Amino acid sequence: MAVNQQTLQGNWNEIRGKLRERWGDLTNSKLDSAHGSVEQLVGTIQQQTGEARETVEKYLEELTSDGASMIAKAAETVREYADSARTTAQHAAKQAADAATEGYHRTQEIVQERPVESLAVCFGAGLITGVVLGLALRAR
Repeated sequence: MAVNQQTLQGNWNEIRGKLRERWGDLTNSKLDSAHGSVEQLVGTIQQQTGEARETVEKYLEELTSDGASMIAKAAETVREYADSARTTAQHAAKQAADAATEGYHRTQEIVQERPVESLAVCFGAGLITGVVLGLALRAR
């Protein structure tokens, strides 16, 4: 049988609900008494419903394979979102790098076109920064 104990325990609540939908005679306590054992579960279902062992095993395999395919679909969706997020992040990083490069080149052009004004702006910015720092340190 392809159904294993780990798969059964990992999806127990969903599987138990599906089993009760198919065979209304089954109770949660009867199903829980199988303690996650595939063999005990099949035996309990057979005893309560009178179904053939092959029918029960086939249905359990269908349930667990559906769960596996749902997990695969979810994983694929996550991969798609991750790829989309990566692409968006790369695009944003490229735009930021392009803007920084453009700003650097524009600043370089301005300094070359107007060296005296650029020097005066830098001197003024340095003077203001020095005064602010001096006042801040003096206040301590």
